[in-house]
Amino acid sequence: MTTTEDQMSAAVAWDIAPAPVRMPVRPVRPQLVSVPTGEDVVIRPAAPLRLTRAGRLAVTMTVVVVGVVLAISLLSGGASAVVIDHSTTVQAGQTLSEVAATQLPQLPINEAVAQIQIANDLAGSDVHAGQTLLIPAAG
Repeated sequence: MTTTEDQMSAAVAWDIAPAPVRMPVRPVRPQLVSVPTGEDVVIRPAAPLRLTRAGRLAVTMTVVVVGVVLAISLLSGGASAVVIDHSTTVQAGQTLSEVAATQLPQLPINEAVAQIQIANDLAGSDVHAGQTLLIPAAG
């Protein structure tokens, strides 16, 4: 049997022993591979495109944003494109066609009526006496 003192000195000697030094290993270089050319090449069909949930969300949001921008530009573009020249008041018994003929004589009647409807945001051709209509600049 050994004494406790012998066991202690053996344990201490074991802890302070230097660790073995590792020599760096030379990295393995990749080997050259022969690549077929010409008629030996086999073309494999590409794997189908798969979108993740985030990808589908990005595509959906892009389509929605483009749709909203397009709708806003179409809805606001018509009214802002009209330049108002002056206004007139509808007389008793006067129709929208008569107003268009007198106020925009240089345009065909149907085009003049359409321009007055757009300028005044009218859904139809109904007008009443005393109504003030905006007359767009012809052209």
